Amino acid sequence: MRGYTYTGERGRAVARARGVELPISPKKTYEVLNALRGQPVSRARAILEDAVARRRAIPFRRYNQETAHHRGTGPGRFPVAVARQLLKVIANAEANAEYEGMDTDRLVVLVAASARGRIRKASMPRAHGRATAWNEQTTNVEIVLAEPAEEAS
Repeated sequence: MRGYTYTGERGRAVARARGVELPISPKKTYEVLNALRGQPVSRARAILEDAVARRRAIPFRRYNQETAHHRGTGPGRFPVAVARQLLKVIANAEANAEYEGMDTDRLVVLVAASARGRIRKASMPRAHGRATAWNEQTTNVEIVLAEPAEEAS
């Protein structure tokens, strides 16, 4: 993911933020961003904070094989590391919106996209002088906030 994927609409003010090569799972990030897309920022932040505190599970729709069901969500998990990183990215996007002079109380998550980042190569020492590959996946995240579109009546 080089640069932003969202090019924007003419005349619509947006605030963007990216997280580059975050040390989180791409699959879990995909599921969490699906839960946040289209939500007001206050609700998105509440969803993430509840996941960190393990109060409310994030529904997993795609990567849910052998995933336990939770009350009110169906199959879901508590991706704490992902939620913590996304809270930081949303805070950055909100700060950018405030700098642009947007009303931060009315912001909505317009775009929530992720892509796999590079794999950090490492190795773990094993017995008899051997080593096992220990590769860490990273994820690139993009969040775009905008004020809701005004409906003409």
